[in-house]
Amino acid sequence: MIVIGPYLRMRAGSTDAQADGHVLRDTEARLDEASGLARAIDLVIADALIAPIGQIRPATYLGKGKVEEIAGLIKSHDVELVVMDCALSPIQQRNLEKAWNAKVLDRTGLILEIFGRRAKTREGALQVELAHLNYQRSRLVRSWTHLERQRGGFGFMGGPGETQIEADRRLIQERIARLEGDLKKVQATRRLHRAGRQRVPYRVVALVGYTNAGKSTLFNRLTRAEVQAADMLFATLDPTLRALTLPHGGKAMLSDTVGFISNLPTQLVAAFRATLEEVLEAEVILHVRDISHEDAEAQQSDVDAVLRQLGINPDDSSRIIEVWNKIDRFDAEQREELQNIAARRPSDHAALLVSAETGEGVEALLAAIEERLAAKRSTFDLSIDAADGAGISWLHRNSEVLAKELHDGRFDMTVRVDETKRDIVVSRFDAVPHHAA
Repeated sequence: MIVIGPYLRMRAGSTDAQADGHVLRDTEARLDEASGLARAIDLVIADALIAPIGQIRPATYLGKGKVEEIAGLIKSHDVELVVMDCALSPIQQRNLEKAWNAKVLDRTGLILEIFGRRAKTREGALQVELAHLNYQRSRLVRSWTHLERQRGGFGFMGGPGETQIEADRRLIQERIARLEGDLKKVQATRRLHRAGRQRVPYRVVALVGYTNAGKSTLFNRLTRAEVQAADMLFATLDPTLRALTLPHGGKAMLSDTVGFISNLPTQLVAAFRATLEEVLEAEVILHVRDISHEDAEAQQSDVDAVLRQLGINPDDSSRIIEVWNKIDRFDAEQREELQNIAARRPSDHAALLVSAETGEGVEALLAAIEERLAAKRSTFDLSIDAADGAGISWLHRNSEVLAKELHDGRFDMTVRVDETKRDIVVSRFDAVPHHAA
């Protein structure tokens, strides 16, 4: 297969930021990412090239000369699939397939293909199929009467092995309606689980970040879990929740979510909103960045854009902690420079340097998470009879015990509690607000 990067040329006088606030991405990095997406589903890349364009052509996206040039390249490599790193209209896709006599897959179709192969849970599979049908609805009706027999994922690439899907618009709409109904049931179950956690209550801490930023590796490091973590785009798709133990013994729930990516298909933003509900509910959000990546700033801009689509303010420093991951890839001098850059940031927009791979900086990150969660909790001092085993046990289960000393048969304790337990602690244990020395 061949990967084509049809990127618009920068106009004279352009700055390094677009008018919408997004940082312009390096074209080589964009092409490398598109190639990484293709490799993520085991495609063999014969060639990858950038095709600069002055304007987008309605019929073929590329200009006539470039279409003919690529046709010769396709013939010389004898490939059957071309990936275009852009969003193609159904007409553009069909015209390119005719001109090149090869299957053409755009960025949206490629990402959906990856998600189709990676979804493991019922919710993930439903969401991907829904996104796939919404994407294919016009293409199926206008382009052909049914998909050819196809392989793997949700079958954008052709080949043997997939059941035929009738391309009748009414049948597709009926299937979409059934999927939406099934998803509502799954979401209702998720809400019940979340309500159960809120009764405990466990605070939710969510990991977000660009795909392959190291979220799953950090998740495993923080929770001692074994979530799949690989140097691969979209290695993790389905959401995962694990208990997180904080430095003073408190508990939180840590959620690992699907990685974000530039030009995330709008179908997926809508379809995966349920998966990202853990982010919406989270009291603390860890924005994990691959600080070693050449396009780190552009990736941050892309993640911020998706957060805004979800209704989350990426500049809310009371909720979001920026985590600069993969510092193990820097030498001592580069690391010191990074630390200086982080130190110069405003205190309410601090960045924490970590290596999920080696564990460096993880203790400081846990302390920062605890501090951020504690800002919305109350701290009390109390004295309890050492013989009151039930009361002491309740405090250990329902609060963070910050200090505990035995004096004359009584425990003097300092505890931190959620607002839902505040009145119980005050009334049952005659607790008084803690005043730090």
